[in-house]
Amino acid sequence: MADVRQSARAQGARAHSALAQPIEAAEYRERRERLLASEEAAGVDLTVWWANHRVLYLSGFAFVPTERPIALVTAGAESLLFVPRLEVEHAEAYAHVDRVVSYPEYPDRVHPMRLLAEELKALGLGRRFGGDGDGYPKVMGYRGPRLSELTSAEFEPLDDALETMMQVKSPAEVALIRESARWAGRAHELLQERTAVGRSETEVEAEVAALANAELLAAYQGAYRPLSWGRSGPQAGYRGQIGAHSALPHSLTINAVFGPGDTLVTGATCPMFGYWSELERTMVMGEPSDAQRDAFAHMLALQDLAIDACRPGRSCASVDEAVRTYVREHGLSDAWRHHVGHNIGLRYHEGPFLDVGDHTEMQPGMLFTVEPGLYLPGLGGFRHSDTILVTESAPEFLTDYPRELERLIVPVS
Repeated sequence: MADVRQSARAQGARAHSALAQPIEAAEYRERRERLLASEEAAGVDLTVWWANHRVLYLSGFAFVPTERPIALVTAGAESLLFVPRLEVEHAEAYAHVDRVVSYPEYPDRVHPMRLLAEELKALGLGRRFGGDGDGYPKVMGYRGPRLSELTSAEFEPLDDALETMMQVKSPAEVALIRESARWAGRAHELLQERTAVGRSETEVEAEVAALANAELLAAYQGAYRPLSWGRSGPQAGYRGQIGAHSALPHSLTINAVFGPGDTLVTGATCPMFGYWSELERTMVMGEPSDAQRDAFAHMLALQDLAIDACRPGRSCASVDEAVRTYVREHGLSDAWRHHVGHNIGLRYHEGPFLDVGDHTEMQPGMLFTVEPGLYLPGLGGFRHSDTILVTESAPEFLTDYPRELERLIVPVS
C-alpha cells in the first residue's frame, strides 16, 4: 500500500504550468446532447431544470436562487434560459445558451409560471416534459402553480439521469478541481504556520483568508472566478474542531483559543470556476500524548485502506465495508461516526457516497473525498480528508499535503 500512496502523491504533486481555465461552451453543448438519450427514452418533448447547480452544469450560468424563478429549458438542440428582468444582462454575459427569455418580476400581474408555460408550448411541448421538478421549488417564500397544471402535460423526473452524468468528471472538470486542491493546500500551509497558543481560530482564519486570496488574485491577474454562492478564494479553518470540541464531526465555529495539547481538525478548500476540492488534516498542539498518537495511527491506517480501495470496478460500498471491518477488528466501534466519503464537484457533497448502502460501481473519472474519522470524547477527533481521483490504475491524490503526524505538530513555545 505504501507504494500506491507514493505513486499517487507523485501524480498529485506534479507541477502546474498554467492557470486553470473555465469550462468552454462546447462542453456545455456536449453535456446537453448527452442528455438527449435519456430524454428520448422517457418520451419527453423538452426538459426544464431549476436547481442552480444543474443549470450551471448544463449552461455555465451561476446564480443565487431567490423567490424569482430561473429555469434552463432544452428542446432538442435548442436551449433557453428563463430569468427575471434583473438577471438578463448577467445571463447574456455568462450563460452558454441559444437565447435568454425574461419576465418582469415575481409575482407581478402575470405569474412567471404562466409566461414560462407559454414559452414551452411555443417550443413544441405536447404530452410530456422532463427535468428536475414540476415547477419552481419553494425558495425564499416562492409560491406558484405547477407547470403540469398550466400545460396539461405530464412531468417525468430526469434528475437521476443528470446526476449519474455528473458523477464522472471530464478532464476539464478534473483540472479545475486539481487547481482548487492546489490553493486549498496553500491556504492550509498558511493556517498551520499561523496557528499558535493564545490565538483564536477566528483571527487565524481571517488572516489566512486575506493572505491566500491575495496570492491567488496576484497569480490570476483578474481572470479568477469562484462561481460559488457567498464564498471566494482559498480558505482554511477549524469550524470549532479544537481540543475536546474536535470530537464533534460537524461542529460550528466557537471562536476557540488554541491551547497546549489540543487536537485540531482542519478544513481547506477553494472554489474554482464553480468546482470544489476538500482537504482536511488532524494536527496536535505540542508533543502528542500516547493516546493522541494511537488514535492518529488508526485514523491514518483507515484512510490508507480506504484510498487503496478506490479502484474502477469496485463498489462504493466495498470501501466503507473495509473501513468498518478494521474498526470492528480493532475495537474502535465506539469512535466511529460516519461513512468514508462522498463525490465532490459543483457541490461540496455529491453522489455517489462511500457508504455500505451505495453499490455504485466506481469508474475512472469519479472523485471522492476519503475521510474516515475516529471521535473520542475528551480527547478529540481524528480525521484526514483527501480528494482522490479514480483512474484506470492507482487512485490519484488531487490534494497534496503532509499526512504524517510528525509534520502536523504545531510547536508550542
